[in-house]
This record gives sequence, structure tokens and C-alpha cells, in this order.
Amino acid sequence: MKVFVAGATGVLGRRAVALLLGAGHEVTGVARSPEREAMLRRIGAHPVTVDIFDVDALRPAVAGHDVVCNLATHIPPTTRMALPSAWSENDRIRSLGSRNLVDAALAAEATRFVQESIGFVYEDAGDEWIDESAPVDPVANLHSATEAEANTERFGEGGGVGVVLRFAAFYGPDSETTLTTIRLARRRIAAMPGRRVFISSISTDDAASAVVASLGASGGVYNVGDNDPVRRGEYFGTLADALGVKPPRVAPLWLVKLGGRRAGYLGRSQRLSNRRFVEATGWTPTHPSVREGWPATVAAVGAAAS
Repeated sequence: MKVFVAGATGVLGRRAVALLLGAGHEVTGVARSPEREAMLRRIGAHPVTVDIFDVDALRPAVAGHDVVCNLATHIPPTTRMALPSAWSENDRIRSLGSRNLVDAALAAEATRFVQESIGFVYEDAGDEWIDESAPVDPVANLHSATEAEANTERFGEGGGVGVVLRFAAFYGPDSETTLTTIRLARRRIAAMPGRRVFISSISTDDAASAVVASLGASGGVYNVGDNDPVRRGEYFGTLADALGVKPPRVAPLWLVKLGGRRAGYLGRSQRLSNRRFVEATGWTPTHPSVREGWPATVAAVGAAAS
């Protein structure tokens, strides 16, 4: 199939493009600089320089493709995540960017649209497993994720197959958020509060393989995370063990609650179930949990630095 990928040079996108090519697909990827164009060419993709906010340019770029994957994001640095203004570009990409891409995919008569979303939209569920029927509470910067999901649903209503992937928290050796988490852990600081709350995670490699698997899924919303979410105390403890340092101090949950509903989602306990996606596609993560994933990631970071 001919696959158009927005966000093709990001942490998730470049992995997904490589795997799509490996699966025999012809891939066009959006690149915004000569260096990123060259990177896509090196791995066998066709780069295209187009702004997803430029409707007139986007439609001819998408024309002729069977599948459109929207993996475009603009996640702010960890040090700025608490600032609402830091999320404005990411919100614009999720809302207006996804709308433009869906319109272009419909005009191109593409058969499938895949949209990256995020599991943080779910309400706090305590120790319970969360499936796709669980209630959502898209506060603050999460609202734009549900806008992107609604645009994907509109693609399905137009006759195509719209797939939403609600990803768990990413980690990977070239993720700036991961590298910041590692730097903080070396100083015995946990990047998130609440020792007892659950966090669902997924390695960037496994997330990319899920994008490829989604090309065989029926339309709808799917949770995509590892098999065994852990409590945050274990999450940061496992990272500390992989680094060979003492476990970091995890801040109490009440601290984040002082920020009200806009910040409260950062303390949500979320134990995402990936069962629906696994049953629909046969996908399985290489790292069943961070118990295997953190040591592999830390080793990769060390190898890259040496």
C-alpha cells in the first residue's frame, strides 16, 4: 500500500516509517528540513515538504495514497510541561492539523486513516484495568486529543476505516522526555508523583510496530501499551536499578492535586488494557513491561553516548 505519514521524522514516526518500508509498503513522509529529507531518502521513503496547515498544498501531497497516518506532535520539554502555553502548538497540530489531514485523505479517497492519541484522556481508575469503554476526562491539553479522535471518526463516517491509537506513556533512548527522566533519576528525583498510582508505558519501538499492525485493524479506538503496567514506585525503582543508583524520591500525590483539574491528570492512576488491540491485530510488545524495557533503554542510551 501507499502510506502517507505526517510526523515521519519524529521519535515515533521515523521508527514507524522504517517498519512500514520493511513490511513492503511504499511510504511518503513529511520532512521539514533538508537533513530530515535526506534521512527519509536514506531509508527508502519518499520525502515531501508540506505544511499540514496549508490545505491547498496538503491535498495534492496526499493524493494517490491508500493510507494516511497522523503521527505529528509537538511535545514541549519536561521543564515546560506545566505551562499551558507550552502546549499550544501541539494542540494546533492535534485539532486543526488532524482536520486538514482527514479532509485531504477523504479527497484522495484513501481507505484508512490512523491517528496517534494518548491514554491520559481516561479518568483515574485506581487499581482497575481500563478498556476503551472507560470514561474519559480530557482536561487542559488533552482536549485536543479528543478533537483529533473526532476527526478520525469523521473519516470513518465518510466511508473509510478510521483507527485511533491511544498510546501509553512513551519511553525510548532518543526521546528527550526519557533522557530528562533519566537525568532526574540520577539525582534521585522522580519525574512524576504518586508511588502507588499505576502508569502504563510503551517503548517507542513497540509503539512503531503497533502503527504497522493498525493497518490490519477494524475501525475504532484502541489502547496501545505494554502488557503489565506498574505502580510508579516500581517504575522509577526499575529505572534506578538499571542505572545502578538508589531509587528516586517520588513526590506525594497531593502536590499535583494543588494544581486543580488542569494539572490533576498528571496524577491519574491508569492501568491500560491492550487486549482489544492484541486480539484485533495479533500485535504483541517486545518489552512486556518496563521491567525489561528500562534496562534495554538505559543500555541503548549508554551505547549511544559511548
